[in-house]
Amino acid sequence: MTPQQYVQQQALASGSSFYYAFLFLPRPRRAAITAFYAFCRAVDDVVDEVSDAGVAQTKLAWWEGEVARTFAGQPSHPVMQALLPHCSVYGIEPRHLQAVIEGCRMDLEQTRYLDFAGLARYCHLVAGVVGEVAARIFGQTEARTTEYAHQLGLALQLTNIIRDVGEDARRGRIYLPVAELQQFDVKAHEILQGRYSERFTALMRFQAERAERCYAEALALLPAADRATQKPGLMMASIYRTLLREIAHENFQVLHQRIQLTPLRKFWLAWKVQALGRM
Repeated sequence: MTPQQYVQQQALASGSSFYYAFLFLPRPRRAAITAFYAFCRAVDDVVDEVSDAGVAQTKLAWWEGEVARTFAGQPSHPVMQALLPHCSVYGIEPRHLQAVIEGCRMDLEQTRYLDFAGLARYCHLVAGVVGEVAARIFGQTEARTTEYAHQLGLALQLTNIIRDVGEDARRGRIYLPVAELQQFDVKAHEILQGRYSERFTALMRFQAERAERCYAEALALLPAADRATQKPGLMMASIYRTLLREIAHENFQVLHQRIQLTPLRKFWLAWKVQALGRM
């Protein structure tokens, strides 16, 4: 299996919504974003799949070294072998990849966030920087598109957090800021035990309204000159915003299940952006 086949297999196996946004890209850009996605997936899997925190730290340190080796022209992992040829073409720098690793390390060292400012820093590393790199690969021409990409990354990550509250709690993590749990009088043990209440629903509605504002702010930041090139990001916005509204429609029943859109619905939403230019 070639490095290119390896990253393609990883993208397909993940079942991620990102896959539907990649489908409509020209082949070189699709190859680049698929390799970058595979890198993000590989680093994230260290945190999610390695139960021993010490082993996970060692693996993340290995990935930091692998990034350095890659930009020195000596990648050893198939993901980095697939990604390296695209780095100079699309302006992917070591700092971008190291930021993603740093964000994943936060998951090993921190299971709570005191306030939204702390959570936003985490989102910046694991989603904002990812959005910045993706925008470059998609064909960014305007500097302001970077601001859009970071704000969209925040919106997408906040949607992930809302969707995965129950799943994350079973791993011992609560991303919802402590200050906001206190504001709505929701106790951490209630979330960890999967207990619903009107207070929990109000807390989640507050989270969803903020995510909705982030989508609106992101779309307002996107320069008209880059709207065509950034269609894959707009596809992600459409898919995730629809998911967010579906979760709200289901009254935030996220503690015992993972609410998802069907593959057909994701494809339809992506196609609508590609063919009709609207969300």
